[in-house]
Amino acid sequence: MNVISEDYRSAPSSQSTGFYMFRLQSEKLQPNKDTVFFRDGVRRIDFVLSYLDDKDGEKKQERRREFEANLEKQGLELETEDKSDSKDHKTYFLKIHAPWHVLATYADVLKVKVPFKESDIPHGQDVPLECLSQPFRLPEHIMHPQPDYFTYPFEKTKTDFFLINDKDTFFPPSTRNRIVFYILARCPYYKEGRKDRDKTGIKRLLSNGTYTAAFPLHDCRYWKRARDAGCESERYNLYKNWARFLIFYKEQPLNLIRKYYGEKIGIYFAWLGFYTEMLFFAAVMGFLCFTYGLLSYDDNISSKEICDPDIGGSIVMCPLCDKKCRFWNLNSTCLSSWQSHLFDNEGTVFFAIFMGIWVTLFLEFWKRRQARLEYEWDLVDFEEEQQQLQIRPEFEIQCTNKRLNKITQEMEPYLPVTSKCARFCLSGATVIFWISLIVACIIGVIAYRLAVYAAFASIIKDPMRKIQLVGRFITPQLATSVTASCINFVIIMILNFFYERVAIWITDMEIPKTHLEYENRLTMKMFLFQFVNYYSSCFYVAFFKGKFVGYPGAYSYMFAVIWISDCDPGGCLIELTTQLVIVMAGKQLWGNIQEALLPLLRNLWSSRKGRHNPENHYSRWEQDHVLQNFSQLGLFYEYLEMVVQFGFITLFVASFPLAPLLALFNNILEIRVDAWKFTTQFRRPVASKARNIGAWQEILNGVAILSVVTNAFIMAFTSDMIPRMVYLYAYSKEGSMRGYVNNSLSIYNISQIPKNNMPEDEWFVNLTTCRYRDYRYPPGHLKEYTHTMQFWHILAAKMAFIIIMEHVVFVVKFFVAWMIPDIPSDVKARFKRERYLIQEYLHNYEVEKLKIQLSASFITDLYEEDNLEKNPLFFFNTVFQTV
Repeated sequence: MNVISEDYRSAPSSQSTGFYMFRLQSEKLQPNKDTVFFRDGVRRIDFVLSYLDDKDGEKKQERRREFEANLEKQGLELETEDKSDSKDHKTYFLKIHAPWHVLATYADVLKVKVPFKESDIPHGQDVPLECLSQPFRLPEHIMHPQPDYFTYPFEKTKTDFFLINDKDTFFPPSTRNRIVFYILARCPYYKEGRKDRDKTGIKRLLSNGTYTAAFPLHDCRYWKRARDAGCESERYNLYKNWARFLIFYKEQPLNLIRKYYGEKIGIYFAWLGFYTEMLFFAAVMGFLCFTYGLLSYDDNISSKEICDPDIGGSIVMCPLCDKKCRFWNLNSTCLSSWQSHLFDNEGTVFFAIFMGIWVTLFLEFWKRRQARLEYEWDLVDFEEEQQQLQIRPEFEIQCTNKRLNKITQEMEPYLPVTSKCARFCLSGATVIFWISLIVACIIGVIAYRLAVYAAFASIIKDPMRKIQLVGRFITPQLATSVTASCINFVIIMILNFFYERVAIWITDMEIPKTHLEYENRLTMKMFLFQFVNYYSSCFYVAFFKGKFVGYPGAYSYMFAVIWISDCDPGGCLIELTTQLVIVMAGKQLWGNIQEALLPLLRNLWSSRKGRHNPENHYSRWEQDHVLQNFSQLGLFYEYLEMVVQFGFITLFVASFPLAPLLALFNNILEIRVDAWKFTTQFRRPVASKARNIGAWQEILNGVAILSVVTNAFIMAFTSDMIPRMVYLYAYSKEGSMRGYVNNSLSIYNISQIPKNNMPEDEWFVNLTTCRYRDYRYPPGHLKEYTHTMQFWHILAAKMAFIIIMEHVVFVVKFFVAWMIPDIPSDVKARFKRERYLIQEYLHNYEVEKLKIQLSASFITDLYEEDNLEKNPLFFFNTVFQTV
């Protein structure tokens, strides 16, 4: 093996000599710098480091010398591009190539799976109605860019077992850059003999400015194929068949994404695509529910009574607050009552139940899809425990204590229990502090709502004539709700800026051992912050606002100062809908501006300079150097954005059935925006493996269970559906909704309002009573202003509805989860068949190898005993029997 690697390092292989000579001749005629090879045209560039030659950077130069010397000791080959050859004449580029013996060594360490036999298992899926799906499909060579092989973890001692046709191309570029980055992350930059443990790894060199960037190369420009015959031009294929907006209706080339970017990014796009496909069914049902609200618009008797001048116009409502608020007519809520009916109708109940079942189907079918990808992408045997081999360099540096690993019997770094407890206590205190800050902001928004509502209410001069409208169609409650939701959205975006940094700081402080552990801890903290930040205002409107208001003359106050406001006269559900639409739509709009519009403008500006530069003057590493860096947490933010959206369309979907439709449109755009960013705006990320979506799966399961509870409570306590049903089936004399409005309003004696709380205007002097929304006994009754029996009937009906809906949905959810196996039967069969064939093939290989070894050893022994000349027949019989 060493002889092979030394020959390879000294000169190009004989198989590539002709291609090598051809490239030398072409370079003389027209040198091409847009290449992914060293100057010899043979050795592939696996990684690139860039740095600036600072005048006062002697320490940096020393670090670079030691680091590069240690890289060469590891077996990597380096080539430097002088700053005079770069476009800005300031930047040096260090190109890194990993020869065969280095790749083989670390592929063995990392247990990289490689092919040893072409698969003979047919696994073509029958596509139903294939002729109809043809417009949505991509060419076969794009969907399946390489043949299917049986694979086995690479072993350096069994190179003849694997299908190694060409050592230069045996390991794909994604595997090569993963191996090189593994070496870079652990290579020290201190002199031999010294033990400065903190002076280790490329990450630290990047943070202290020794190097300015470290990245693998894209294989070509995204808008044209590479001129190199040895280049795959996979980036061009991805852009052409995946990243363009005009092909949004096409399927994603997941196998090509996985081959180019690695399994971790491939899993993300597979999940995002599957989530978007499932959203289509939820969007259709939500649209049908909304359509039912539109079609039943004219049959809404309650709204007709509210808008009727003889009914709603003759009912005077009590002030909604003390002193500042005024008396108002019920028909001032005519518009909001019609708006509320669009979302608060009988169809919403069935849609809420449907969404509870849809969530289960989505998660269960995703498990099946994920299992199929695990099989197709050789991730079945990939255990997360293998990532224990990939201990974070930060953990190795900061944890100086060592102990014996009982499994490996080797000394390994560890974090003492006392230090771990102290760090977790500080982390928990920090999390509690920031969550308390969110609660404080919510209280501030509540105070704003009250102050602004009082201001809007005091503007109205003649409420009997103008019907208390601000403008023409906006009530003070609606104006307050919209402005408060907008302010709340701004606060959310500001707090997000701090939460991201706080969560990363806390996780860094805890010093997780592995990259997997780091990501899982950061995921839980960030989602906890985002959950409280985005959903707390919706929880307040849905479950607290308007529930503890009191009644005229005895309104409730928080801390004896802040008046607890009531919901919009049209109902609490329409206010929850307003809050949800503003926060959800605002977040998606702002995210798309950040992800698409700003990079697009920047790309158009830079393309004037970069795209028209000749390839011979603008090298491949320089083109990639000006792109944005894709950080290790880049994929984390993509998941976070989608999971927060998933919470919006499940937790509060009963208040806004069109939420899945908005999410569907957003995700269709999101897939192509993310694809466009990966292929055109980002440097090529280091490939990494993952068999699933990690901690996000458990978060989705938790949100799915919580959504059943929240939607049941929204339908029971936020919607007016239960009071309407109780009236229809228990109190209506005609068996219809006529008289419901009058039945739902209680009477209050105006003379009982304290003088200090009376409105400032005096137009109500001729009135003796007013109405308010509640079920209380009228003045003069023995139980004056206490809750009537109808109130308790409605409350009992609400509790019964919650119990019945939750049990029905949960029973269906668990039944569906039990009925749908996590792993498809055909995948199980293929996996068992592949396991059997692998074991059989490996057994035959070992037997043949043993035969050859035994034959060679016996031949040598028999020659030494001179038995061959004395008895040749005895020699052959002995060899045959032994084998």
